[in-house]
Amino acid sequence: MKYKGIIFDYNGTLFFDSKKHYDAWKLFSKQLRGYEFSDDEMRNHMFGRTNEDIISYAIGKKPDRELCQKLAKEKESLYRQMCLKDRENFHFAPYATDFLDFLCEKNIPHTIATMSEKDNVDFYIKEMNLPKWFDVSKIVYDDGTTPGKPAPDIYLKAAKNLNLLPEQCIVVEDAVSGIKAAKNAGIGYIVAIASLESKELYKNMSEVNEIISDYSQFNRELFSV
Repeated sequence: MKYKGIIFDYNGTLFFDSKKHYDAWKLFSKQLRGYEFSDDEMRNHMFGRTNEDIISYAIGKKPDRELCQKLAKEKESLYRQMCLKDRENFHFAPYATDFLDFLCEKNIPHTIATMSEKDNVDFYIKEMNLPKWFDVSKIVYDDGTTPGKPAPDIYLKAAKNLNLLPEQCIVVEDAVSGIKAAKNAGIGYIVAIASLESKELYKNMSEVNEIISDYSQFNRELFSV
């Protein structure tokens, strides 16, 4: 089977920043409920979810819009400060730019589907020069109307932006909820990238077709070019 396009999650996938989000959310958890999120909570309730989903889980109820926006902005501002202070590690995942160059050279449709909010997406556009490789108008992000993963909506929107059917697309993900979202959307081929988690986690997931550690391992023969 050959595929016509590819959709990337962003955090922990194109940018190996999961540890920064991990640290920021653990700090906020302690502020919100007096103790940190456990590793299992991070895996099952944080990665791939909207900020509203995470805050709701932490406080045990849906927050009002004003409180949600306030806490989310504080957390994301802390995260962006962490990125800028750690310039040595503020770059694309290993071999990602080579792979993106390949996609552009072969005119393979590609975009990003991230649960990051607009402030963070704008930050990546500016600081990581996303327009070099992406049509930023096709990027799908958390605009307050899209359910968090594992709901399929974000990948359905991304496939539509590429003018492709979900089954014609490959998705690259690192989050359990994101992998389930891709499966729920009917994505044709799902690649798990082990940026924070071990490969063992993904080996037990029937939704995953392939596991890689970096983009040098990506099978370019999957595309119909």
